[in-house]
Amino acid sequence: MAEHKFLTIGQIEVLHFENAPGSRSRAARRACARLRRLGVLGGLTRSVGGTSGGSGGLIHYVDEVGDRLLRRESERRTRRAFREPTARFLNHQLGVADAHVGLVRADRAGQLELLRCDIEPISWRTYTGIGAVRLTLKPDLYAETASPPGSEYVDAAFIEIDMGTESIPTLIRKCREYESYRRQGIEQDRSDGAFPVVIWSMAAETDAKAERRRSALHGAIAKDRRLPEDLFRIIAPEQLINITQKGTSL
Repeated sequence: MAEHKFLTIGQIEVLHFENAPGSRSRAARRACARLRRLGVLGGLTRSVGGTSGGSGGLIHYVDEVGDRLLRRESERRTRRAFREPTARFLNHQLGVADAHVGLVRADRAGQLELLRCDIEPISWRTYTGIGAVRLTLKPDLYAETASPPGSEYVDAAFIEIDMGTESIPTLIRKCREYESYRRQGIEQDRSDGAFPVVIWSMAAETDAKAERRRSALHGAIAKDRRLPEDLFRIIAPEQLINITQKGTSL
């Protein structure tokens, strides 16, 4: 829960109740209800968009008692006060969780082998910019996969979740950050010379708007001479597993 900040019951079920006896859904709901009563988890009743839309039920987060338990396992001493999330932030966090859940399901189905999946801020990278300024690249997720499962070849990807709320110029600026980081060679030194592709998983309020935005980003990347087109993959959320199976690292 702390890793994702917010999760629906369906997402919790996939991530944590795969081996539960009987009905996984019933087991997940019972466990979450018990943790809410204890103050370990809290729940929000809110409709959400994107691929999480229509999921129903409560959206869960770490509540006061849960935060206290987490502090015991870390060096953090002060409590993180809960702040009501905006719809924009909440939809994005659930979109990130959807991508993680999709990769986990694909791994269990034998479509690929999920070797690693880091969620922000674990997925972030630091590097040095102009004037020795310390910069941070902030992918939503970083994933390493093998396809087919057991393959000795490992592919890596930075995954960006766009829910249709950022302007295309803003996304292009993020693309340039990836290219600046790639040029430094830091990631390549960690991975035998390969650099992860950047997957833009783009959704919006309607399929038509999402498709227009994907086309617009693709066109903007093609027009920017500073950006290598083969660094980026622009997809609909439901295409994530397919593109990952095809191999990702450059």
